[in-house]
Parts: sequence; C-alpha cells; structure tokens
Amino acid sequence: MPNVIAADGTIRQDNWVVVPRPAEGESLDIPSDQPALIPADLWLAGYEHFTGRQDIGVWFDSHDEPEILEGRVNELPVIAVNFPKFSDGRGYSIGRLLRERFGYVNELRAIGDVLLDQLQFMKRCGFDAYVLRPDKDISKAQRCLNFFSQGYQAATDTDIPLFRRRAS
Repeated sequence: MPNVIAADGTIRQDNWVVVPRPAEGESLDIPSDQPALIPADLWLAGYEHFTGRQDIGVWFDSHDEPEILEGRVNELPVIAVNFPKFSDGRGYSIGRLLRERFGYVNELRAIGDVLLDQLQFMKRCGFDAYVLRPDKDISKAQRCLNFFSQGYQAATDTDIPLFRRRAS
C-alpha cells in the first residue's frame, strides 16, 4: 500500500483504495475489506446505499464539477481530487471550492500526478493529505509543505493578504 502524507508532515499508510470508473455496462467494484474512494457522481447516484458509510469517500477527476455534492460534502469522510498530470491545475480550483464555497471540513486529499513542488500550493488551496506519485521520495515532502514561511495572497489558510497583515 502507498503512503499518504498529511499537511502537518506526518506520514501514514494509505488504507483507502481508489476505485476506477467502471467501463460502460459494468458495475462499480468496491472492495469489502478496505475503505474505498469512488467517483463522486456514482456516489451521488447511489446516495441511499452509500450515505452514512465512513468507509466510502469520493474522488473527483479534474474535469468534474464539485457543485454536484453541494449540501452533502460533509457527509463524506474523505474527498480526493485527481491531478491527471502535473500541468493540470483544475484540481486546485476544486480544492478551494470544496473548502471555501461548500464548507468541506474533512480530509481533502490530492491523488494522481502529485509532485513535491506542488505540495505547498495544494496545502494553500485546502488540501490536507497527499498521495505522491510513486517515483517521488515521500521523506522530502515535509520540507516541501513548509518551504515558504509566508504566502502573499489570501488562500484557504489565511484570508488576509500579506500587505494587509504587515499593515496591521
């Protein structure tokens, strides 16, 4: 099993399995022996079956719209956002929307092509757990999460830009 790193730099074993979207005509294959992340729209389609389960979370692909879970986000213990390639920044927007507009308070994790130099930016957008790409060294992640001591812009970690913090 891969490891996941939390925003505070702690590393733990990742028990969650990402269940891929089934092919047309196939059913969702959710493992019974470990927690699973399923596509968000399929969770919503099976809401009556999945609601209240702490072993089921969802994942968004970068082209998915988080608005589909409006009013229900905090029913989920984990929401993951897939970054299909490092140059696709739509996941950052999904993270901020989930935190700021929809008020998501549980674990928000980045999955997919997650690189070390992206971690602090993901953290500022509200992500608090990261599954690095397998070829990246997770022991370097803690340093990357706190590389900059101050952020200039307002973000999920501070709603006041640096110039206003300095002025007060």
